[in-house]
Amino acid sequence: MLKRNIFLFSLTVLMLFTLALPSKARAQDEPTPETPSAVEPYEGLPLCVPGVYLVTPVDCLPLGPSATLTQWARRGMTLPLRPLPASHPDISYTQLNEKYAKINIQPGVQAAYYPNLESAIAGWGALSTLPIGQMLYITYENVSYYDGNPYLANKRGEWIRASPTTYSTFQGLLFKKQPVNNFGWIIDAVSPHREPSIYGKKVSVNLTRGDVVQVYDKMEAEGTTWYMIKPGQWVDRNKIRVVTPNQIAPEGVDNGRWIEINLYEQTMTVYENNHLIFASLIATGFEPYYTQPGLFQIREKKDLETMTGAFATGKVDYYLLENVPWTMYYDGPRALHGAYWRAMFGYEQSHGCINLSVGDSHWLYDWAAVGDWVYVWDPSGKTPTDPEFYKENGAF
Repeated sequence: MLKRNIFLFSLTVLMLFTLALPSKARAQDEPTPETPSAVEPYEGLPLCVPGVYLVTPVDCLPLGPSATLTQWARRGMTLPLRPLPASHPDISYTQLNEKYAKINIQPGVQAAYYPNLESAIAGWGALSTLPIGQMLYITYENVSYYDGNPYLANKRGEWIRASPTTYSTFQGLLFKKQPVNNFGWIIDAVSPHREPSIYGKKVSVNLTRGDVVQVYDKMEAEGTTWYMIKPGQWVDRNKIRVVTPNQIAPEGVDNGRWIEINLYEQTMTVYENNHLIFASLIATGFEPYYTQPGLFQIREKKDLETMTGAFATGKVDYYLLENVPWTMYYDGPRALHGAYWRAMFGYEQSHGCINLSVGDSHWLYDWAAVGDWVYVWDPSGKTPTDPEFYKENGAF
């Protein structure tokens, strides 16, 4: 009785999922003979019991639910759906012995350090000033408030007006074994469509930023790529970033150990012994401060690094980032590092460096060694590859 109930339930589920597939896909997956002669070799054979038939049987017809199950199995999808063999690193990787603050001042006004809290409140007797900039983050030891405004003291006992900040605790995924299929992260709230079309009916499922999903199929439609994350659930490329595990080491990698940066997907994957062991979202360079594609090696590691500089004429884009954690230089001034000032990974945002969450950068820093390979590429082909283009560019 139990087997019969399971059979009836599976058959019902398969029929519902088959109806949810795009009509075009169903037509391709379940071919209909065009002439009676096409079915003569199978005349009189019964339908196979619903199941997966990777090798065509000789004593039954693997049609209907069996054809759908077999198609899904070839994509790494079974019923029930298998969980992704991954977990987050220990939460301790997200913790830092640093406190950060952002300097918020009026345009054209210089921030200044003062010898004590009273001077900072009054705005006189400055010890030093900071260049005018658009992105100024500092570290501090203590905070006091006056009229609701925060004033911070650094390790030298100097006071400045700034606002304490927090940083993202986002973490990527550690893999216990190789995933069977592709996977990714939702980067914007979305309800999947029943078919790969913006005009398709939406499913009563609410996905939020950071949700991890598996990817079983993809289709080009309406000027974008659609990904099937479950039977009858499709998400367009604007809402998802996808990892396709690499089966072969990039040319030049000779030890099966490398960090791979996908500029199009804004993802990082880490391989050891030619097997995927870690994956996450990142933020790389935006136009014209692209992250240079190519094969590089880590040349220097620093637990904490203060980054400062400017690129635009007149240095109007001056930046100061104190105590950037877990920095690894691999391409001139470009580095992999934690970015405590970023909250939204999965988009191009940096001036050429590869920005990671604090937790991801800590895990990677512990795993990587000087000399390890860093492979940066753009499968879309839109990122410039001429080395001359990058001689003057490169930053945080």
